[in-house]
Amino acid sequence: MSAFGAKALVLDFGGVISKTLFETHDLTEASLGLRSGTLSWRGPFDTGSDPLWQSMQRDEISERDYWHRRTHEVGQLVGEDWRDMQTFVIRARGADPDAVIRPEARRAIKAVHAAGYRLAILSNELDLFYGAGFRSKLPLLNHFELVVDATYTGILKPDPRAYGLVTDALGLSAEACVFVDDQMRNVDGARRVGMKSVHFDVTNPSQSYGEALAYFGLAIK
Repeated sequence: MSAFGAKALVLDFGGVISKTLFETHDLTEASLGLRSGTLSWRGPFDTGSDPLWQSMQRDEISERDYWHRRTHEVGQLVGEDWRDMQTFVIRARGADPDAVIRPEARRAIKAVHAAGYRLAILSNELDLFYGAGFRSKLPLLNHFELVVDATYTGILKPDPRAYGLVTDALGLSAEACVFVDDQMRNVDGARRVGMKSVHFDVTNPSQSYGEALAYFGLAIK
């Protein structure tokens, strides 16, 4: 056990383990045959460019609502009627999902696993957004003993029951878990149930993973 008592690292998936779609606009445009610069919304990377993102941050719409609207918009750009996020992700990211995994995430996950600590994913939308076959193409996820996905549970963060599903399955107290998420509302939810928490800054992933690993007495190499 580390000096901080942490036993498990619990990660969100989208934005934390994988790069955001905001970061891969160039790949999306190339995959879809769109002119460079067509996708101008940048979410947390340029909030002024994205009133819809601002609306989500004010809790006027959910994260799912945000991406469903973007999915519909991008589908229209290619003359198609896209109704689910899976279509967007598959068309934008092609057949190699491993290419969009953050290198910082890869190093951090391997470090935690090698040190003998436990790993879990708590996601609101993993299979809903990425498709049920996505995980099978990611060998890195073999390091995780638990995936709790609201696609199936129907319990969305920051509902306290979502975090309880993780702690119950791991047989750990909330205090023994370090939770990392890029949405502040979800970080606040984890803190309310007693988890050590890190607000993941998608503009500085190394710093965020460094903060999380410090709870285990580890560092990204």
